[in-house]
Amino acid sequence: MDIKQIQELIKFVSRSGVNEVSLEQENFKITIKTNQNPVYVNAAVPTQAPVATAVAPVAAPAPVAAAPAAPAASTASEDTSKYITIKSPMIGTFYRSASPDKPSFVNVGDEIGTGKVVCIIEAMKLFNEIESEVSGRIVKILVDNATPVEYDQPLFLVEPI
Repeated sequence: MDIKQIQELIKFVSRSGVNEVSLEQENFKITIKTNQNPVYVNAAVPTQAPVATAVAPVAAPAPVAAAPAAPAASTASEDTSKYITIKSPMIGTFYRSASPDKPSFVNVGDEIGTGKVVCIIEAMKLFNEIESEVSGRIVKILVDNATPVEYDQPLFLVEPI
């Protein structure tokens, strides 16, 4: 299984709403877990394509009381529509530098170009360098160092140059 197939599997898992998927092949085993409410799925694994059937969805948790609107109003007043968002291409742990004693790949105010490494995401003990697909200036870093990120989660806001 190559990295593209793994990324497609991650996309499928995030869209399907399941909480955990395990796949085992001859010399390969992968388990993908999400932080979503669990939906239990039994999967029959034929030789060509997987077939999944839902067994029983879990009841939704009781709604939580709404938080005060004042903090949300201050963040909503920021106009981020003019910025480009760099999003996580995978589930993993976000790192701003190659190691704790190394400088960050990018900081707020840095100018970046297409292909510049902006962070590392560790997934299954593999450290994946995430390169920018846009040119611009880093306006905001949306994720703290060494925290888990989800697929398609915004990581950086970039002002195009």
